[in-house]
Amino acid sequence: MHNGTKKIGLLTSGGDAPGMNACIRAVVRTAEFYGHMVCGFYRGYAGLIENEMDALTSRSVSNIIQRGGTILQTARSKEFMTEEGMKKAYGNLKAERIDSLIVIGGDGSFKGALEFNKRYPQISVIGIPGTIDNDLYGTDYTIGYATAVNTVVEALDKIRDTASSHNRLFFVEVMGRDAGFIALSTGLSGGAEAILIPEHKIEISELVEMLENSYRRKKRSSLVIVAEGDERGGAIEISKLVKAQLPEDLFDIRVTILGHIQRGGAPCCQDRVLASRLGVAAVEALINGKNAVMVGMKQNEIDYTDLEKAIKHHVDVDPEMIRIAKMLSL
Repeated sequence: MHNGTKKIGLLTSGGDAPGMNACIRAVVRTAEFYGHMVCGFYRGYAGLIENEMDALTSRSVSNIIQRGGTILQTARSKEFMTEEGMKKAYGNLKAERIDSLIVIGGDGSFKGALEFNKRYPQISVIGIPGTIDNDLYGTDYTIGYATAVNTVVEALDKIRDTASSHNRLFFVEVMGRDAGFIALSTGLSGGAEAILIPEHKIEISELVEMLENSYRRKKRSSLVIVAEGDERGGAIEISKLVKAQLPEDLFDIRVTILGHIQRGGAPCCQDRVLASRLGVAAVEALINGKNAVMVGMKQNEIDYTDLEKAIKHHVDVDPEMIRIAKMLSL
């Protein structure tokens, strides 16, 4: 390495999200553009502890912008959150003469990065928001969210076809353990009769009344979107509670759990552009001396948020979206 060349560590952590590969590509090519090097660690923090890494070049990230998942793979590592685990990771970075780390992931990944930076401040850290949940403070959108909602809407359209053919009521469970962003956006764009999210509780009796009204208006199909984080359980449990209160044989009830298809697939144009812009911004943030921040996008402009704030601040769903969804479900 000639004088002034930075050696940057890069990893993807937590749940995978479409667009992570596009972001890896952007980080590597931007670093190379500025005369720096990138070492990619496999399996997130687990690979950082085990020193599973490869030098990444412009050529090694060719032909990955369109691929879902992450070429660096991802894993959850309890060991990294221990003093011993972090010590091993730091030793590996020091031995490789890596002085900074870019982490693509969600809030759990950022917590790890922040703790590591507090313990070893000589390693600068930058977070890039990669999660389909879109629940991180400091960015309007996270990498993977747009693709995930497109995948869900495509599935809902197909479910609506069969629901209409058989006059059925479908309960469709979507991802969002603690956040209802996917459920709310897809429920609105899929024309759902009701949307159940952790942030806005609908009583079962209220849901039953809404469905009975739909039946009286002779609607041929009904969709209820359930975020997996609903405190009463997922779509299976909710459907049982509703069935117990509905008049016998009013609806032929079915349940679909979309599961991990929401994580996979080629990233859409919006996610590829977002991932590319955030990847460039992360490298430039390091070059400009920034540390312990997340790069995000606000009103189509790059923005920086302290990792501490990105983790601690809760993002609420837009109440206007809830109001519109309720009005249009009539």
